[in-house]
Amino acid sequence: MNHADARSADASAVALPETAAAHPTGPAAPRRGGAAGPVALVVGGALSVQFGAALAVLLIPRAGALGVVTLRLTLAALVLLLVCRPRVRGYSRSDWGTVVAFGAAMGGMNVCIYQAIDRIPLGAAVTLEVLGPLALSVVASRRLLSLVWAGLALAGVVLLSGGGFDRLDPVGAGFALAAGALWATYIVFSARTGRRFPQADGLALAMAVGAVLSLPLGLAEAGTRLAVPSTLALGLAVALLSSVLPYTLELIALRRIPAGTFAVLMSLEPAVAALAGFLVLRQALSATDAAAIALVIAASIGAVRSRTRPAPGS
Repeated sequence: MNHADARSADASAVALPETAAAHPTGPAAPRRGGAAGPVALVVGGALSVQFGAALAVLLIPRAGALGVVTLRLTLAALVLLLVCRPRVRGYSRSDWGTVVAFGAAMGGMNVCIYQAIDRIPLGAAVTLEVLGPLALSVVASRRLLSLVWAGLALAGVVLLSGGGFDRLDPVGAGFALAAGALWATYIVFSARTGRRFPQADGLALAMAVGAVLSLPLGLAEAGTRLAVPSTLALGLAVALLSSVLPYTLELIALRRIPAGTFAVLMSLEPAVAALAGFLVLRQALSATDAAAIALVIAASIGAVRSRTRPAPGS
């Protein structure tokens, strides 16, 4: 998430990024047995996304948060366009409006989350970001139980903030919440794009839109620093780890496991982000922070599981 559309089905309860998606042509029916392989692919994709984000934090001092966004989206778009080679003719104005909205949501989501991780720990940023898709799931569910999961997630956020977001840096927390809102928007338009464009064409085109929109921001902040060979190399690593590799792994996995299972696994991303922050960035978690992340993960898993069960009397 292709990664984007995989996070658009039942994954709307949790996921993400930056990013992950039913694949545009629709995943094939899950194969019986042998679930360990696909699960490993999904977990590998989550690890790739979050360790790519941790690497991006190391790149921010060189290129700035907006410069990193530009490098990630532009280089990922180039790779996807070369691999997918999407056709650009034969689509309606409505089709192009959908893919532009998808790309704009993708670009805005990346801008906001990188602004957030420049200010607050990675695990906290991803925990706040995941609330956007979770809220979308609660609104779409129409189940009373969904309010319980929303309350549990809210308790986690309050615990994470220590009673006030000033402990985290209110600007960073605000950017993370904005990224979550854009993630929910991204999910809606990823689903629409997947229905209108074949294969991974929609994702490649949307990534190109996001890259074009982010380019002026990155150039304004970083200028010629974006062209430094070592910075370009690190940017390519972020693009591959955060976009190209996880999208590919998840696309393969979604052909063999149900979208609901995928969504449950995606709800573990705050924990993976916290692990990446600790190992790569030496961002230690307090017991309170760990408990807060656990509450949000539990709420996400509960929301997904309640959505995949048939409603009473149905």
